[in-house]
Amino acid sequence: MTSKKVIELFYDVVSPYSWLGFEVMCRYRNVWNIELKLRPAFLGGIMQGSGNQSPPGLVPNKFLYMTQDLARLAKYFNVPLQSPSDPAEVMFKKGTSSLSAMRFVAAVQERQKGGDEQVERVSRELWRRIWSEDKDITEPASLSEAALKAGLSDSEIKEVLNIYTSQEIKDKLKSSSEDALDYGAFGFPMIVCHVNGKPEMFFGSDRFELMANCIGEKWLGPQPDKSAAKL
Repeated sequence: MTSKKVIELFYDVVSPYSWLGFEVMCRYRNVWNIELKLRPAFLGGIMQGSGNQSPPGLVPNKFLYMTQDLARLAKYFNVPLQSPSDPAEVMFKKGTSSLSAMRFVAAVQERQKGGDEQVERVSRELWRRIWSEDKDITEPASLSEAALKAGLSDSEIKEVLNIYTSQEIKDKLKSSSEDALDYGAFGFPMIVCHVNGKPEMFFGSDRFELMANCIGEKWLGPQPDKSAAKL
């Protein structure tokens, strides 16, 4: 077997399109010959650092389209995504709303050794809170609840809470965001495929077929297990 191609997934739980990209890449990590690296980062820093100060939700027609688009995509990707009661407030007016959550995820990643299973589960539960249950993701109690649902023990959650506001974790999240900017990020999700020593960047949750072609793999749709069962 040829060596696995490294794929980095940069994401922020405030981004619904990142949830779609996240779930697809997690489904394909054992289908394609890849090593998936989860890279939690801060979307607010990416928007500011790239000069992308006009997200689509601030354009009325784009915002209307996005809400309809997300409903279709949730069904297509089989992700329980629902718009919160005030998606504009969540996504755009509270520009730093996800900072605490992403530092929390970074802290989970920092303390977990030998894989990223906890990072995957905690990230998913935070997306579920904001994009399925219309709940808070800013308060320590909210983060703890998400981590508990993700299977972390009380002692593990306490450890994460003790370090997620530390300078070390702040620097870790900032470094990940800066890496994304260095690759050319202007929004999330951003997926970087390392092919023959060269990084290939893909933005959004609608480039998987092209990505598969780029890395020499086969795109089996958003639910590869179901597609494989039909073959």
